[in-house]
Amino acid sequence: MSDKPNEPQRLYRQIAKQIQTLISSGEFAVGSRLPAERDLATQLSVSRPSVREALIALEVEGVIEVRTGSGIYVKSLGQSRKGKPKPLNTTSEWGPLEVMRARFLIEAEMAALAALHATPADLKAMSSALAAMQKDAKAGRMPRDSDMAFHMAIANACANSVMQDTLDRYLQARNGPLFARLGDYFESPASWEAAIDEHKEVLKAIQSCDAQGARKTMQKHLRQAHKRFSASWRSAPSRS
Repeated sequence: MSDKPNEPQRLYRQIAKQIQTLISSGEFAVGSRLPAERDLATQLSVSRPSVREALIALEVEGVIEVRTGSGIYVKSLGQSRKGKPKPLNTTSEWGPLEVMRARFLIEAEMAALAALHATPADLKAMSSALAAMQKDAKAGRMPRDSDMAFHMAIANACANSVMQDTLDRYLQARNGPLFARLGDYFESPASWEAAIDEHKEVLKAIQSCDAQGARKTMQKHLRQAHKRFSASWRSAPSRS
């Protein structure tokens, strides 16, 4: 018998389980369109971002299908042989939008600290990462790796290993299937162009040793990023 306490189930997984139960019970039949996100959020008394994370998890599991510009449809009952909902394979994964909200809190302060303490080597690392982002975007590649390098360069400028490790874990969560699927829908050349412009503002404030400006520009960037990933499914770029 394990002496480890049971980990609390992540909110998006609780919501996914509720939706899956409604599907299994027949309230949402296979082939039918699910209610809109905001209606599901109202019905389940949760936030829209949490519903979005749950729907992405269900899509990864093959229970639902997102048809851009049309809606979200039930693809399968998602049941085991005994008729119970199958457990999701994303048990330990953080919800993408939840991660972004956490980053909003910690990275704003990291940017402010970087503005006060960044060395010439730190500033060079940030500039190099930003240049790599621009190069990737110009070549038609999604600059995820160079984006991570930019944010980690800011964390490194804080000279605090706890902050570095914390942000590294947040950023590594982007490699999970939920974040990847969300990116499939809402990352585009236009969204990355906007993100690069926001990074330029952050870097300019840090280079100017403007702690308050760095804090505000990082908050602006992460707020806009959250907004991009929370946009209407109808505005998501087509994957066809």
